[in-house]
Amino acid sequence: MPARPSSSSHESRHRAPQRKRRGYRRKLSRGRSLVLRSALVSVFLVVVAAILGVAVLPGAGQADRVPMPAASAGHDRAVGAIFTMSGGRLGSHFCSGSVVDSPAGDLVLTAAHCTSHEGQLAFVPDYSNGHEPYGVWLVSKTIVDQHWQSGSDANDDFAFLVVHRPGARTSLQDLTGGEALGVGESAGQMVTVAGYPGDLNNQISCRNVAMAFSQTQLQFDCGGFAGGTSGSPLLADASSGDAGTVIGVIGGYQQGGLTPSVSYAARFGPSMAALYRTAIAEAGR
Repeated sequence: MPARPSSSSHESRHRAPQRKRRGYRRKLSRGRSLVLRSALVSVFLVVVAAILGVAVLPGAGQADRVPMPAASAGHDRAVGAIFTMSGGRLGSHFCSGSVVDSPAGDLVLTAAHCTSHEGQLAFVPDYSNGHEPYGVWLVSKTIVDQHWQSGSDANDDFAFLVVHRPGARTSLQDLTGGEALGVGESAGQMVTVAGYPGDLNNQISCRNVAMAFSQTQLQFDCGGFAGGTSGSPLLADASSGDAGTVIGVIGGYQQGGLTPSVSYAARFGPSMAALYRTAIAEAGR
């Protein structure tokens, strides 16, 4: 996202009459012209599609164009915004995360590259325009994979946050519910992705297919997922407002993507399973 064999310039063993050879050149020239015109038309269609926000399927004609979905308002109470803290107050939100099922009920899943911020961080589930319906939960521990620690491996761009709320008598998960963790899930599933763009103060959501970008990465196409949505969960089996199964978080390749309409996520495999076990152990201490 194979090179074509080049035609030989050596003279043929059986010399053809001069007129035939010229005719051959004229046909070849016309063929190249048609190929060039076809290529130019294809490029033109792709450019127009990009401008209009329309996806053109490979090898498809004009009637097969599929409009790219765009994000709309979301409301998943287990999904929240990750904030910086300053003077005991919320600063700005810069990433997203989701509550995942755990025995202690205090684990939030996000992208590993979201954990590079220094200072106190906080998670606010279902945040909306200054409203904090389930409170502000402070991050007490950050748990990332060793391959991310040593080399920022895009295939391990996920992390767990252990959170707490001073004075709370119940766990975060008891308030919001927790998403199941899906390890080894196949690509091609319909997913719902929810998160918080940095320039908005409310949650957005979108449904589309999580395609295979590579053996280790997923791709999700939907307009609106700008900076701040890193860590947003890709939720399979999710219905409106109910918990689903997280099969990836926006991150991985290009730390989640360079445009708001195409996002990536590292696929969850054995390293995620091991990290989840570590996070559960750390949360219980």
